[in-house]
Amino acid sequence: MNWSLLMGAAFLMATSAIGPGFLTQTTVFTQTLAASFGFVILVSIILDIFAQTNIWRIIAVSERRGQDIANMVFPGLGYILSFLIVLGGLAFNIGNIAGAGLGLNAITGVSPEVGAVIGAVIAIFIFVVKEAGKAMDRFTQIAGFVMIGLMIYVAITTAPPVGEAIIRSVAPSQIDVLAIVTLVGGTVGGYITFAGGHRLLEAGIKGKAAIPEVTRSSVVGILFTSVMRIALFLAVLGVVSKGLGSQIDPTNPPASVFQLAAGDVGYKIFGIIMFSAAITSVVGAAYTSVSFIRTFSDKLERNNKVITIGFIVVSTLAFVLIGKPVKVLVLVGALNGLILPLALGTLLVAAYKKSIVGDYKHPLWLTISGALVVIVMAFLGAYTIIKSLPQLF
Repeated sequence: MNWSLLMGAAFLMATSAIGPGFLTQTTVFTQTLAASFGFVILVSIILDIFAQTNIWRIIAVSERRGQDIANMVFPGLGYILSFLIVLGGLAFNIGNIAGAGLGLNAITGVSPEVGAVIGAVIAIFIFVVKEAGKAMDRFTQIAGFVMIGLMIYVAITTAPPVGEAIIRSVAPSQIDVLAIVTLVGGTVGGYITFAGGHRLLEAGIKGKAAIPEVTRSSVVGILFTSVMRIALFLAVLGVVSKGLGSQIDPTNPPASVFQLAAGDVGYKIFGIIMFSAAITSVVGAAYTSVSFIRTFSDKLERNNKVITIGFIVVSTLAFVLIGKPVKVLVLVGALNGLILPLALGTLLVAAYKKSIVGDYKHPLWLTISGALVVIVMAFLGAYTIIKSLPQLF
């Protein structure tokens, strides 16, 4: 088994999850909940593992992409799922492109628009090279290790109260349910859920024999994302615990935290992390979104690289010419929260259809844990979208 491919899939999923929204959400929630945010992270890690392990395993065993499985469960469902994922992927990719621009702005001083274009060119180049899959794997791994190394450095610099964080992770002084939903949706919601599974399928890692490796790869991806989240949480907690929380700029919380933690050097580190997080999310969103439509016709399959590049170009033009459509992003963000229960629920049904998985027996504990995630995320996702609708009018 090719360990490089397994790590590539894990890092594709992880770095897709670690985007501009990831950095901002973690910073804001840590400001609000302080050490108790550790409990939110712990719960979200458990739910993430349940969701990812189920989805990656069923994709591998069925040897089919998510949309094709959905169409076999209920004719037409795959098209609906694909529409939601492509719509959400495109909308969030505008935010990812914007993040790349802000990152380069912090590093070099170029305008966010110019930085966004440079970031888009880099992302497009990855898909232009002859072996795009290998280039994508290597790029996400390098960027991932750079991000985590810098994040841990900043966390150490702020000298956070680690003992209190550990205690509050199992005995929180306050619990924010919507924070849990936001973290789970941001880590395994929408296209992110399928990024690694589709990548392994394309690389030929599939079938019952591959289950141990596929499971390991999915857990590695979640744990990498979690280490990043924990490091950022500790960095912000260190700033907040020193009474500097009121000095965090609400217009750009993560940049402000890094600057308070390590001065101008910290601000440059923020730029590197933001750019790395954004550009890898651009790659992941484009690759996975297009993977959801490429099987619908031979023409789409043959031209999937061109379509992927077009996806990035459209996202970039939307940001440069229009800016981030905040109201649309709010609604699509809420819709994205509903994709996880729809997708996971569909695949759990598929796991018990012999026409899809053959003689494979899905573990009962995975079915139960997956069903729990479906119910919780469906209820809270619906609540979120109902609360978001008034913001559009």
